[in-house]
Amino acid sequence: MRAPRLCILSRGPQLYSTRRLMNEADAAGMIVEIVDPLETSLILDDRNGQVIYQGWPLDVDAVIPRIGYSVTTEGVRVVRQFERMGVYVANSADAILRSRDKLTASQILSQKGVPVPKTALVTSWKDVERAISRVGGVPCIVKTSQGTQGDGVFLVRSIRQAKEMVYRLIAERKTVLVQEYIKESHGRDIRVIVVGGEVVAAMRRVSNGREFRSNYHLGGRVEQIDLPDDYAKVAIEAANHLGIDVGGVDLLEGRTGPILLEVNSSPGLEGIEKASGSNVAGHIIEMIAKRHKIQSVNLDEIIRRRTGFGTVTVILNTWPQFIGRSISEVIPPNSNVVTIIRGKENIWSPDVELILQPNDQIVLYGPLESMRSHIEGDDESPAALS
Repeated sequence: MRAPRLCILSRGPQLYSTRRLMNEADAAGMIVEIVDPLETSLILDDRNGQVIYQGWPLDVDAVIPRIGYSVTTEGVRVVRQFERMGVYVANSADAILRSRDKLTASQILSQKGVPVPKTALVTSWKDVERAISRVGGVPCIVKTSQGTQGDGVFLVRSIRQAKEMVYRLIAERKTVLVQEYIKESHGRDIRVIVVGGEVVAAMRRVSNGREFRSNYHLGGRVEQIDLPDDYAKVAIEAANHLGIDVGGVDLLEGRTGPILLEVNSSPGLEGIEKASGSNVAGHIIEMIAKRHKIQSVNLDEIIRRRTGFGTVTVILNTWPQFIGRSISEVIPPNSNVVTIIRGKENIWSPDVELILQPNDQIVLYGPLESMRSHIEGDDESPAALS
């Protein structure tokens, strides 16, 4: 049996995190190659395609993306190509993109019930006062929707200062967010490393001097912490909802509990390994060893393979005649119930005798025209199908 072949996508082979992953993979008996994503060529064909590096196609079993923000677009292309080739990737292309855009991540997580700061997207300095009012007034945070290690994040203490900052960032063609300032967490946050749906390390980060950002790379110090259960729960949920297998989850310490700040898909390992004493790199390699033989699939692609088939969502509040009836009485012929969305929970493959409740959403898979005709034929009101 051949040794597993691991590719670490990284532009910095000398960096602490890259070296730690390489050393742990070596110790686990893997064959490791560090690949600069900007030096790869991609072959797309009617088969699975190839990733070419230094003149040779890469034949690997798993990939760890360590992609810096500045090369997100180029790095994600390579990650997506490996996915198309059926290679296990710790953090998919879509997961990386979701986590890199702070607004997108907040939209997904807030919809799932994960506590996040009040946030407003502003496209004009004229909207700043209203946005500030909605997030709780000044002081507040003005930040760009993309950026890492505290870059593009500003604490403003007046509406005038906020307007000037927003005007400047918009002039630089940045997407600008105005966000609630969590005073009780000023200059400190908690970084949690989640690997494969489990917390493997945590630390508190404390800013240096008057700096309100607590990032380790900005000179902040780190402290060991016994992570409370509610903080661990939020960190795991955030990573799972974004599809992150390996992530650094940043939490603010709010008055009523944890508040999710962001999820980093390429977290640095140096500070947290030293602060926590945990072998984070070892946990990542252990997960790779377990998962590289079991591939994830893109469900959307599978659903679209059969012409005329797809998914629809029936929102029961728009179809009140279905409330109080069982699934078997409602489901169209030749269709399947994928899940029932009930509040913040999903009921997967529900029993056909399950009684439908107000606010339920039924996700169906089957022949699109047939399903729409069946549902719409049950009532003359406009369709609530998506």
